[in-house]
Amino acid sequence: MTALVFAEPHGDTVADATLSTVTAAAALGGPVHVLVAGSQAAADATAKIAGVEKVLLADDAAYGDGLAENVAPLIAGLMDGYDAVLAPATTTGKNVLPRVAAQLDVMQVSDIISVEGPKSFTRPIYAGNAIATVESSDPKLVITVRTTAFDKAEAEGGSASVEATSGPGDASLSSFVGLDAVKSDRPELTSAGIVVSGGRALKDGETFEQYITPLADKLGAAIGASRAAVDAGYVPNDYQVGQTGKIVAPEVYIAIGISGAIQHLAGMKDSKVIVAINKDADAPIFQVADIGLVADLFNAVPELTEKL
Repeated sequence: MTALVFAEPHGDTVADATLSTVTAAAALGGPVHVLVAGSQAAADATAKIAGVEKVLLADDAAYGDGLAENVAPLIAGLMDGYDAVLAPATTTGKNVLPRVAAQLDVMQVSDIISVEGPKSFTRPIYAGNAIATVESSDPKLVITVRTTAFDKAEAEGGSASVEATSGPGDASLSSFVGLDAVKSDRPELTSAGIVVSGGRALKDGETFEQYITPLADKLGAAIGASRAAVDAGYVPNDYQVGQTGKIVAPEVYIAIGISGAIQHLAGMKDSKVIVAINKDADAPIFQVADIGLVADLFNAVPELTEKL
């Protein structure tokens, strides 16, 4: 079974999400090819990923910004030579691959967390409270991958060939206007080794900054937040962890003032070590925490920060 991985757009480098998706594709048991819609530099970097046999480079301005209306027909047109196409279950992957599935007239297999067989997978349902095993009977597989469930392939060590490919080009259905992204020197939230998250108990944005940022600075951590904190305007949407936010699985996840609603747990309960600080001893977060501290965060967090 030959698999095609759609590489997450990431400038001239390889995104961590792509590395995890390559691992998932390799589990299907056949050759792994990667489609790069971008620059030659990005294709050269992708060619070094261990386990990748071939890189297809679509070096066309129509594909450079990852517009789904343009990229989906490109992928669909390549599928005669592939049994499966995989992409990370990121905003981009969730935008592009359903369109590919529709054009191929197949069902998409979404958000897989393991490969059980050539056409058999597991995926979380009910906000992660149950794991479904699904098997596809379609001739072509269209799969999005929960990247936190798969190890990253080695970014160095491969020597794949790079071949040019092309597609229909600009569909003239949309245009790229600009990207207004939050820029930070901190690690990317979805790939950070340590994440410090704050909840609604922090009262406002100024208090969030006062208590969460110094601790994250000491630990070299990414900063996350519950949906309640995001909805209240404490931090931008990019910080949200949970079912409707980002899925993370760091080595250490520190939840401060977060009660642990089911939607938030769905986004972080696969973390290796979960530390919870909350003054409510009955908060649901303590049911998944490896280390729990029942305390007022306004006393505990400054003390913890000072001792680090």
